[in-house]
Amino acid sequence: MAVSRRFLPLAAAGVAGLLMLSACSGGADSDAAPAADGEATTLDMWVFAELHAAYYEQMAEEWNEQNPNRPVDLDVTVYPYDDMHNKLQLAVNAKAGLPDVVDIEVSKFSNFVTADGKTPLMDLSEAAKPYQDDIVQARLDLYSRADGMYGFPMHVGAFVAFYNTALLEAQGIDYTTIETWDDFEAAGAAYNQATGKAFGVASTSVDFVEPLIVAQLGGSFFDEDGAVAVNSPEVVEALELEQRMLDAGAISTIPGGGPDTDEAFGAINRGDYAAIVYPAWYTSRFVDYMPDLAGDVAIAPAPVIEGGDVATIGGGGTGTAVIESSKKKDFAAEWLAFAKLSPEANVAVWEVLGFDPVNMSVWENEAVTHNPDNKFNKYFKTNLFDVLNEVKADIGHFGAFTNPNLPKVDDIFTTVTWTQIFENGMAPQEALDQAQKDLENQIGK
Repeated sequence: MAVSRRFLPLAAAGVAGLLMLSACSGGADSDAAPAADGEATTLDMWVFAELHAAYYEQMAEEWNEQNPNRPVDLDVTVYPYDDMHNKLQLAVNAKAGLPDVVDIEVSKFSNFVTADGKTPLMDLSEAAKPYQDDIVQARLDLYSRADGMYGFPMHVGAFVAFYNTALLEAQGIDYTTIETWDDFEAAGAAYNQATGKAFGVASTSVDFVEPLIVAQLGGSFFDEDGAVAVNSPEVVEALELEQRMLDAGAISTIPGGGPDTDEAFGAINRGDYAAIVYPAWYTSRFVDYMPDLAGDVAIAPAPVIEGGDVATIGGGGTGTAVIESSKKKDFAAEWLAFAKLSPEANVAVWEVLGFDPVNMSVWENEAVTHNPDNKFNKYFKTNLFDVLNEVKADIGHFGAFTNPNLPKVDDIFTTVTWTQIFENGMAPQEALDQAQKDLENQIGK
């Protein structure tokens, strides 16, 4: 078995995407049939993250060890994020140059699957069945439309809170007493007043914490009929809560516009921020980009709305899909289910990537979750899986994530609305009314 990986830089990916769709080797529209028994089946795979490529290569090797008579030969190409999604859209439109398997980021997924299930992607429901009972259902729902399942998740991405305990203890603040957003506001205001430094984060370039609070309030960005409703009472209440925290000094804007940027990593690593509420996959960012904080950061449940609908939701994500027109789709679906949903895969999701696995059987395997040699366990003061097991019965699904118009909502929030509220001081009702009007002009009422 050979595993190969190619990296296309921005310019090369653009040329390949715009001018040479039909020249792609392998892939869904290749004449190659599935391999005979004992021969390797080549799968052409597109991804937008190098870490994902390394992970899939490991899972290809694991598959081949377990299935020596049915090996996979994985050919992975890593593209820049926007280029890969644009190239995929062009290939879908042209019905040429498609891969066999592809990673699709959650905010882009609805561009490729309509609410009624019209899609160039394969229904993976049958392939999921051997593992489905152990998988967090909300994450499968994220990539499901109508009666079909069109993508497999990479992680739960459950929102948690990361607290710099060294900074907080110096001010007499006990993070374990923070349970609600009111508690978070009080602790943040006290910390800011004592130190003059930021506590939590008000992001302008990403739309993460807002879905969490809206879901806790029982709301969405769309109404029951799927029409845009970004100025609903729940959304307004969520943004008023955040603006109140901003005014109190409990949250502040951050360099780069959100916690997951190089500028933000530097600021957090310097101790400029003491609390980050973000999906659990952010563990990897601390370990990889903020080494000076090792031993100081505790993971805890995300703050909640008292009496709210859910404790947490999954944030972010990648739905890995099989192209329906691939002549190797059945083999690809079986391999992909193993690579994304099996216990073996989900151990690797934690050990290689530091993500919270979607297969909850792994959460109970203390030999894995509490391994003292694991680099993530070494870094953090508390154990991620202790937190996940505490909230796992209350992990909700934010319905807006499956609406085909979410990319348009996300775009206007992160380019206009959050800046209006968090940087310019516009009242949330006014900013959200304007966003509602602009979105209705784009997509209709």
